[in-house]
Amino acid sequence: MINRRTIVQLAVGMALGAPSLTGFAQQSITLRFHTFMSPMSNVWVSMNKVWMEKVQRESDGRIRFEAYPAMQLDGAPVQPYDQARDGVADIVWTLTGYSPGGFPCSEVFVLPFMTTNAEATSKAFWEFIKTKASNEHKEVHPIAVQVHRPGMLHTRDRLFEAPYDLRGLKMRGPTRQTTKMLGYLGANAVGMPLPKIPDALQKGPLDGCVIPWDVVPSVKVHELTKFHSQFDPGSGALYTTTFVTATNKRKYESLPPDVRKVLDPNSGITASASLGRAHQCGDDPARKLVEARGNVTHNFGQVEAQEFRRAASQVEVEWVKDMESRGFDGRDLLSTARALIEKHTKTTKT
Repeated sequence: MINRRTIVQLAVGMALGAPSLTGFAQQSITLRFHTFMSPMSNVWVSMNKVWMEKVQRESDGRIRFEAYPAMQLDGAPVQPYDQARDGVADIVWTLTGYSPGGFPCSEVFVLPFMTTNAEATSKAFWEFIKTKASNEHKEVHPIAVQVHRPGMLHTRDRLFEAPYDLRGLKMRGPTRQTTKMLGYLGANAVGMPLPKIPDALQKGPLDGCVIPWDVVPSVKVHELTKFHSQFDPGSGALYTTTFVTATNKRKYESLPPDVRKVLDPNSGITASASLGRAHQCGDDPARKLVEARGNVTHNFGQVEAQEFRRAASQVEVEWVKDMESRGFDGRDLLSTARALIEKHTKTTKT
């Protein structure tokens, strides 16, 4: 009997164009790619799969992938980074916020109103980890880092039009800092991995959540909520989330030089930019699904954005103080991140 996991693996294998075992099977190297994202998500279809297909194609079959979306290698959604570190998986794509305290300097990128578009900020994030936070990924070999497009709010029963309309609502946040921000806006903030959102919305523990547009279809938020609130592009992002594509360090170091010559050009700032760009390209299809259901979308203007900035500013103040209490120069990290984002925003086509 073929179970669900087998079906997903077979489907993914065919989607990646896995070559037959005849001919070069003994010469090929197979890497296990693992993530918590659904095989139907934009992240999986437009980012993870596309990256694997490109690497496999450019290696002429020297590199192959066993692809495992939706935690098919087992474990909880918060565990892929640890699995890459420990060798349970060879490569993972995951959210750094699922490892609280593991990336203190990089956390600057998830502060309120830090980011612009996903591609530019992803390039800034890569440059930042290489110059200011290199120790944070020393247990793995990072392939790319990225952010998503400015995140937004989705609520089940109440339209969110002003900073404190969240008072009393149970809202899901993806990271420690975003959860703090929701608390300052008056919400009862709940930290929760993405895959748990549908059940929590359907059964009632949650009144809403913050996720970017492109993730909406994969967790059925367009079906489980009625109201969606977003900021104009020029207002900045209420929040964003940071992600990493990471390889087990020992596995990477064991790869032959010719294999590394394929992986390395598909890593770094170029890969980070590509993933960020692909992430934001999934927004429009999600918006169309929301419109088709007759849901309500509210756009915050510049004046409203300034009100949000004031309400959420304490998150930034507390982050700087916390970093300084831990021996880091929080102000320098903050100013560096902003300068890098500004630099890459100026040179990135939107």
